[in-house]
Amino acid sequence: MLSKLFSYFLPVNIYKKTSTYSKTLEVTWNNGELVLDSKNTNYSYGSLQRILRKGLKYIGFERIRNFENILVLGVAGGSVIKTLVDEIKFKGQITGIEIDAAIIEIANDYFKLDQIPNLEIINDDAFEFVLKTKHQYDLIIIDIFQDTTMPNFLFEDFFINRLHSLLNVNGFILFNTMVIVEKDRLRNLDYRKKFSGNYSLRMYPKVEEHNELFTIKKLA
Repeated sequence: MLSKLFSYFLPVNIYKKTSTYSKTLEVTWNNGELVLDSKNTNYSYGSLQRILRKGLKYIGFERIRNFENILVLGVAGGSVIKTLVDEIKFKGQITGIEIDAAIIEIANDYFKLDQIPNLEIINDDAFEFVLKTKHQYDLIIIDIFQDTTMPNFLFEDFFINRLHSLLNVNGFILFNTMVIVEKDRLRNLDYRKKFSGNYSLRMYPKVEEHNELFTIKKLA
């Protein structure tokens, strides 16, 4: 555990791998905590876990405990799943979708996601999974990045309409976005306009500086 102790002074990298989707993946001890990073951003734990924990708090831990099915689009190292299981004590079914097999391997080897009994991780493209699944969910968490880039399909009407059909009434979408340039800010403002009528939407800007969270509740 010397690496963990040294990490309170300087980050200590313990594993590095190239990936088709994420290029560089690194597991690092940082301030006594294992984190998963890409070349330019944090993928799991560290600041990302703090960001998504805030989003879950906005929804309400007690409310989430009463949900039955949660869908996580973009698993990475599984920090939001650990928050759901360890902090919120969620006992229902969690389905995680992760396109990168290399990340799933890291998540199991270093973050022990394969030891969570109510979790199923599926190696699939989030867009493809959303098109074909027949299930409905009480909470859909979207946290999909390729380094600092977000896929365009996340903001397109077809994908959004499919999310509408997968979400139960009184269910929530928690969407983590990154806002670095003005184009990103305008993109998010346009995204907000796509939810009206049967939805209640809130935006939380500048969460950990560059992230902006959406919480979206389906009313009817």
